[in-house]
Amino acid sequence: MLEATGVGVGDEVVVPAFGNVEVAEAVRLAGASPVFADIDPVTYCLDRAAVEAAVTPRTAAVVVVHRFGRPAELEPLLALGERRGLLVLEHREAEEASYQEVAQRRVRAAYLDAKLTGVRTPEGAVGHTYQQYVVRVPGNGRPDRDAFARAIRAKGVECRVPVKTPVHRMPEFRRRVSLPETERAAAETLALPVEASLTKRDMRRMVAACNALGGLLQPAF
Repeated sequence: MLEATGVGVGDEVVVPAFGNVEVAEAVRLAGASPVFADIDPVTYCLDRAAVEAAVTPRTAAVVVVHRFGRPAELEPLLALGERRGLLVLEHREAEEASYQEVAQRRVRAAYLDAKLTGVRTPEGAVGHTYQQYVVRVPGNGRPDRDAFARAIRAKGVECRVPVKTPVHRMPEFRRRVSLPETERAAAETLALPVEASLTKRDMRRMVAACNALGGLLQPAF
């Protein structure tokens, strides 16, 4: 997409650092330079104000990444692109699930939304497919994210850290840039399973394991 739209040597492209290293790699392969902007803490997608702050006279495009099956809020970024003369391109994570699989994920996500008390649950949105059901486990006096993950795995609950290292901290893309929401999300997020194969017993075990660790002492943000 970048090459087809004329982005190349000397250009800058604003991208997120929260996951999707392939986006930064694509920018570099096109001959341009990736510039990292912070994310919105609810959607995990690029924050409009952060994108605008990252724009320079060399900026040619913005790549918006839809995260965890939740569509990004495109309208503010499209308006920014029109006002500043920037291309706004979209990148969607691979999704091969059927309509039935997505429907079953949504049922399981709704169950977790209603039952979980020991974590901050994701905010729903129109079109959310719950490719990953991502919760927040702030380090606020209760077990932090890594300790929380170890504890629930010990009780038979599969979980994964969705973004272990933000792209701006990887050696090949290391930048000195302030991305507080990206850093916080990388430290606090945990993906819980919502695939169609989970039984009611599996879901109850997951809720019991998470809630046994206690509720939040203060809001996540």
